[in-house]
Amino acid sequence: MDDQNKNLILATALSFLVILVWFVLFPPPEQTTTPDSTEISTTAETEVQTPSAAGTTTVDETTAAAAEAQPEAQAPRVQIDTPRLSGSLSLSGGRIDELFLKDYKVSLAEDAPIVELLSPVGSESAYYALYGWAPGAGLSGTDVPGPNTLWSVEQGETLGVDSPITLVWDNGNGLTFRRTVSVDENYMFSVTQSVENASNASVAMAPYGILARHGIGEDGDIPELKNFFILHEGLISMADGTLNEVDYGDIQDGVESLEGINEGWIGFTDHYWMTTLIPEQGTEFTASAGFNTQNKVYQADIKTPTLTVAAGESAQVTTRLFAGAKEWDAIREYQAEGVQKFIDSIDWGWFFFLTKPIFWLLHNINVLIGNMGWSIIGLTLIIKAILFPLAFKSYVSMAKMKELQPQMEALKEAAGDDRQKMQQGMMELYKKEKVNPAAGCLPILMQIPIFFSLYKVIFVTIELRQAPWFGPFQDLSAPDPTSIMNLFGLLPWAGPQPDTFMALIFLGILPILLGISMWLQQKLNPAPTDPTQAMIFAWMPWVFMFMLGSFASGLVVYWIANNTITFTQQYLIMRSQGYKPDVFGNIKSSFKRTPKTDDK
Repeated sequence: MDDQNKNLILATALSFLVILVWFVLFPPPEQTTTPDSTEISTTAETEVQTPSAAGTTTVDETTAAAAEAQPEAQAPRVQIDTPRLSGSLSLSGGRIDELFLKDYKVSLAEDAPIVELLSPVGSESAYYALYGWAPGAGLSGTDVPGPNTLWSVEQGETLGVDSPITLVWDNGNGLTFRRTVSVDENYMFSVTQSVENASNASVAMAPYGILARHGIGEDGDIPELKNFFILHEGLISMADGTLNEVDYGDIQDGVESLEGINEGWIGFTDHYWMTTLIPEQGTEFTASAGFNTQNKVYQADIKTPTLTVAAGESAQVTTRLFAGAKEWDAIREYQAEGVQKFIDSIDWGWFFFLTKPIFWLLHNINVLIGNMGWSIIGLTLIIKAILFPLAFKSYVSMAKMKELQPQMEALKEAAGDDRQKMQQGMMELYKKEKVNPAAGCLPILMQIPIFFSLYKVIFVTIELRQAPWFGPFQDLSAPDPTSIMNLFGLLPWAGPQPDTFMALIFLGILPILLGISMWLQQKLNPAPTDPTQAMIFAWMPWVFMFMLGSFASGLVVYWIANNTITFTQQYLIMRSQGYKPDVFGNIKSSFKRTPKTDDK
């Protein structure tokens, strides 16, 4: 077998091995299931732990008992209505505990409901944000507002853009607390907590914010999670430039605590959604997270330093809450406004130095084109243009090796069984003709990290979620919805359900086109003379076709475009070097049966 085919087989086999390892380690995410209704807590207890002014975390028994006296379903509410959000705020604790994302549906079905991000206690997997004051010396839990304090509306009717609301609560002992909540046109809430001291003595207290997420079952499972290996879901925080990610399972192992932070944030992140507490940047704060094993509640909180408010004085602290979709544009804008490294809340992965620029480029192409499918093809063209100098050298080297084929055959005949002599002769020939036999592998090897990075981008970024292309391809983050079972929609019955074995066998049109494009790319060169290697070479495109059939259709579109451009580049460059690939001849020869020889 000549070195040309040896290099191609080596590169293809290496790609196959990497994809195989990837497929085994990172299988498609499991389908989420709806929890049984008997597992949902129907009590109105907040079941959170409130920080103390001294910095420790204690169970607030007073507020927990008060919750039973003020059931959540009976608590008055203030509506939330913006162009992108809807929901309500409970006056029991002033909790932001019902929030819907108007721009996103749970599926592509016409009657699909919009995504619900936050939900009150008593609903499936309650999830909410609450605020309060931790009492200092001389104050008790009943002197400050807590998770279940019943507030009154002092100003405003509906919380919306440019229409904040103000809540008020008087403790009856000279302290009046107010909470002003506002929201911008996207997903950022601002919560200003203030206190007026009309008593005759100074008081000390520390403002805090809490994110609470209730799990279900004995293990505290959260049914909304994808539980996919390459995706981080759980606690996420930024502490003075250091990103911290802790899975929900690891939160159960102990309390995470960040002390003396001046810039940062903390919260919970899902695949596409996130809630984040953001103190005023530049102001020292502490952050912690933990898990209540008894009540199955995950909690993240922040606390700013204790404030001493003299008689007749007042004080206030403002904290922001991000609750919404992890949109690149919105998060980048908040980072520009001072939220430290907020863009890192998107899970860019280990190859962040590739995933970030790849997404930036894809995003800007989509801004110009307005269609993510064509944008992926445009991205492929740009990547191939960037890698063209390397590809050019590779293909020129491959063409020269074809020209050297007669000399290489002569060396083999002269060397006979002396492999060392043959190798020395080959190296001298390569050096004389300035040919690098390994150059043919480089373009494929360069594609591997790019492929993985694009896979990460397509999987984690919300901009690819339910992104349409054309016809049946209405979600490029999902596998190809077509199937050969119904002739790609021409026959009057449905194809197999996604994520089933039948869907893996009865492939869609995109994986089939991928296999054909890889097969055609092989036909630029004759098949290896060795029968075993020729068989491996022949089966490789179809193995890839089935392996990648369940991958995101956007990724398959990229690979098809990449193969098509590579075929065109290689064909034109090899012809420019005096070697004309016999594509049709190689295709014909692949269908010819090898005649059997009779042993006598």
